Amino acid sequence: MASSSSSSAVNMDPDVALRLFEEGATLVLLGVPKGTELGIDCKSWQVGPRFRGVKMIPPGLHFLHYSSVNSPTCGNEIGPKTGVFLHLKPREILLANWDPKEEDLDFSASKNQEEVSRIRATLQELDPYLGPYPYEVMRKWVSLTDHLSEELVNNLQPLSGRICAYCDVIPEIEYRHTKDRAEQPVNDTVCQSMKEGLDRLPKMKLREGTELRFSVIPEKTYPAGATPAEITQCSMDLSYALETVLKNYELQPLHILGELQFAFVCFLLGNVYEGFEHWKRLLALLCRSEETMGKQKQLFLDLITVLYHQLGEIPPDFFVDIVSQDNFLTSTLQDFFQFASGPGVDVTLRKRAEKFKAHLTKKFRWDFDADLDDCAPVVVELPEGVTVD
Repeated sequence: MASSSSSSAVNMDPDVALRLFEEGATLVLLGVPKGTELGIDCKSWQVGPRFRGVKMIPPGLHFLHYSSVNSPTCGNEIGPKTGVFLHLKPREILLANWDPKEEDLDFSASKNQEEVSRIRATLQELDPYLGPYPYEVMRKWVSLTDHLSEELVNNLQPLSGRICAYCDVIPEIEYRHTKDRAEQPVNDTVCQSMKEGLDRLPKMKLREGTELRFSVIPEKTYPAGATPAEITQCSMDLSYALETVLKNYELQPLHILGELQFAFVCFLLGNVYEGFEHWKRLLALLCRSEETMGKQKQLFLDLITVLYHQLGEIPPDFFVDIVSQDNFLTSTLQDFFQFASGPGVDVTLRKRAEKFKAHLTKKFRWDFDADLDDCAPVVVELPEGVTVD
């Protein structure tokens, strides 16, 4: 690992260092090629030739992420990132071997208790080759995942257990035999349009088990049989759609914030664009639900805290894209602050929202009081057969 990781143990409080040495978990990662980019939680390094893993890891939830790197003769190109959520117990040893063919870590050795016991017996000899957990990022990591539980991660992550920056796609229809392929039409003419070209491409789908399992956000924001007036109301106040999603978390409504954090970690640390898109959609749903805001005080108090930490971590170059893209963040938060100042909102939530608004205005110089396009009429699509008198 880089020298910064070894210095983190030196700068650590001696009592904390001793406690982590005695109770911390250990990741033994064998055969990881030199130059591989590897990180845990909010810190990453380029792996050196002596690297064998990470020690003194605080028990709990962590995110291990890594990218293989081509040899210098092939241009040192960095491959797409892969991430794995891990829930580590005190003194646990997790063992993985690098699979050069798949360019991935294989954790199957951790199921072999005999092998794990052998590693535990030689841990002292391995110690010089293990980098200490970067304890300086622990507080930041906890602030980004405090609503995220092991159960929630298991429900949201792909069945494969891998968070991949690239989409693993396969053809919707596989022509396994030469005869099947021969029967397909041959396209030997020049395409006349982009659409024609796209139509000729094989239809693809995600490989089963690799898709993230986010909550489905309803396309229709109103109940079946709604009147035109109700449809308009439900298009301005998304409470009906939010409460439809909250039914997934009926007993624990705050778990929706865990899903927001999961999506954020996937795109911030895992480079998964789908995570960014879901984070935006979930955030818009939460910020534009006026009626629910009056009923779920704690949910929205905690949302402010979650956003406070998330907005502090977005890289500056990415931040420009988020703000400039359809004015997404400023317009979404403007609606939130407008709803939070309403008469039906708890006074504690109203004051917290005012402080958060002042903080963002000062830090990012955003003007939440400027007129956007909110005064324009809301255009809604009516279901077939519904007319406005």
